[in-house]
Amino acid sequence: MTNNDILRRIRYIFNYGDSHMLSIFAEADLTVDIEQYHHWMRKEEDEKYVNLTDTNLAIFLNGFINKNRGKKDGPQAKPESNLNNNIILRKLKIALNLNDVDMINIMELADVRIGKSELSAFFRKPAHKNFRQCKDQFLRNFLKGMQVKYHDGDPWAKPAAE
Repeated sequence: MTNNDILRRIRYIFNYGDSHMLSIFAEADLTVDIEQYHHWMRKEEDEKYVNLTDTNLAIFLNGFINKNRGKKDGPQAKPESNLNNNIILRKLKIALNLNDVDMINIMELADVRIGKSELSAFFRKPAHKNFRQCKDQFLRNFLKGMQVKYHDGDPWAKPAAE
């Protein structure tokens, strides 16, 4: 998955408009002009398409965390210059305040079964013997489960009283 795909999917999942997306970048102290943002949102075939760098996606995800959880005291967290799917998954987990059971349930919405130990392997340090690399397909399925939960409607929500 490209960084641009991830950004587009997050925008779609939460139905954010342009101004909301720009405000998320601003939450992590990056001012993005609308033209640059639109270049990131274009499809790869478009001649005006621009790759979203790892640093800029990390800034967006940090802003997403700040927007959903509140800013921590002190200076803004330094964005990673090299992102991988494990880091992206961790940042989404933090931003959405998800625990292991929530993440397992989201994966089930995408018809993927995973156990707690398999999931925790993604969040270990790379040097740990049980560390597991998060592949594109897993991240894609996690985003698909997020779409079912957050965009298509929360299947766990209690029906409104009539």
